[in-house]
Amino acid sequence: MSNPSRSAHTLYQKQWSAIRSHLQEELGDAAFRSWLKPLKLRRIENGEALVIAPSRFLRDWVSARYANRIAELWCEMNPDISAVTVEVGTISGVVPETQTTESAHDQDVTTILPAKDGSPRGANLRLRLAEEENDGLSSPLNPRFSFTDFVVGKPNEFAHAAARRVAEADKVPFNPLYLYGGVGLGKTHLMHAIARHIRERDPGRRVLYLSAEKFMYHFVRAVRYKDTMAFKEQFRSADVLMIDDVQFICGKDSTQEEFFHTFNVLIDHNRQVVISGDRSPSDLDAMEERLRSRLGWGLVADIHATTYELRLGILLAKIETIGIVDVPHEVLEFLARRITSNIRELEMALNRVTAQATLVGREIDLEMAQEVLRDVLRASERRITIEEIQRRVAEHYNIRLAEMSSERRARAVARPRQVAMFLSKQLTSRSLPEIGRKFGGRDHTTVMHAVRKIEELRQSDAAIAEDVELLKRTLER
Repeated sequence: MSNPSRSAHTLYQKQWSAIRSHLQEELGDAAFRSWLKPLKLRRIENGEALVIAPSRFLRDWVSARYANRIAELWCEMNPDISAVTVEVGTISGVVPETQTTESAHDQDVTTILPAKDGSPRGANLRLRLAEEENDGLSSPLNPRFSFTDFVVGKPNEFAHAAARRVAEADKVPFNPLYLYGGVGLGKTHLMHAIARHIRERDPGRRVLYLSAEKFMYHFVRAVRYKDTMAFKEQFRSADVLMIDDVQFICGKDSTQEEFFHTFNVLIDHNRQVVISGDRSPSDLDAMEERLRSRLGWGLVADIHATTYELRLGILLAKIETIGIVDVPHEVLEFLARRITSNIRELEMALNRVTAQATLVGREIDLEMAQEVLRDVLRASERRITIEEIQRRVAEHYNIRLAEMSSERRARAVARPRQVAMFLSKQLTSRSLPEIGRKFGGRDHTTVMHAVRKIEELRQSDAAIAEDVELLKRTLER
């Protein structure tokens, strides 16, 4: 006689297979392969189907776009299924190692229940949690901005280490922690990660995270409604105060005055303060001197421009999180080399490429990436000029800049000139004749020869290969 539970399990797996087949027909092969194929049915218990995804990103994507449809198909196929929950995990029930630092309520994210009218509806538990944490002052935290999802490299390792120390310390290690760097380099990511980690580690601590703009808004509102005492009490009772983009209050004297006093009260009471800005405290010219001095009291950690290695690491991590495995490595290398401005733009470029593949069904290759990102690449190309390449190469080989355009053919001059031509072809959109004109009016065939020569030497001469790679990294920073 067959085991009833095994028979039921077999039935549920058949139903799940039927639902997957239906979704594949409905959405197309590309979308199904990218987003729904990785999903697995773990179990059905008490009328609830538990579907697991291999990563947070995939789970969130499915929850936002496909979970309602999955629940609807389950209800049609088996009225006994009253809910569908999407969760991060594996078939064995063990959450992957990259998830071990996440809180328990990060694992069950979306439960789809039938509404009163019989149609399914989504309840995002993560969003609900953020709303509970938001007491009217704090800004909601981005669930993707955790320490687990932060890719560490040489440009940001010090800032990352400082942020982790603040988030994990039982006592205030340095006060304030001031993080600064250019747009899209990871300051806000680290701020969210700190706030989130502290809230999860010690729910009793009151963490206020908001932008300097929002701080000013609350202050102006308190002045308008003559409620400044309540404002002071709200902010000065925080255990951790985190202000993002502090440069926004430069030149706003009244807001700076209030922030100065709030800052002092919290520091005096040994409450943690974390600040971020786009410049170091000493460079905030429109900030009051006394406030600039206090912002530099504790630890100042800067985030440098990304390197090629860090950008490639970020793309690889992003691909792993998304769950898309059919992005050729040469495409990732191309993006890492060409999109050098900031991480935000880099991730946006990858999203555009993967979205094109998913929605249109195109295979991802180098030609497709170049076509989809034509506008982004044009903007990026303008940042590296042939003149800059010539200057950097001349400095590297310790020759005069004028030698780049001279007629001299001595190897000590000719080889650096060929390297500069090769890099001009690699890093700019200039044509061969245009490059030749920049090198003393040389013919395009001379540039072609230089490019081929350096390509050959990179394979056979380790010194040349190292020089070219070092110069590339220097120019792309």
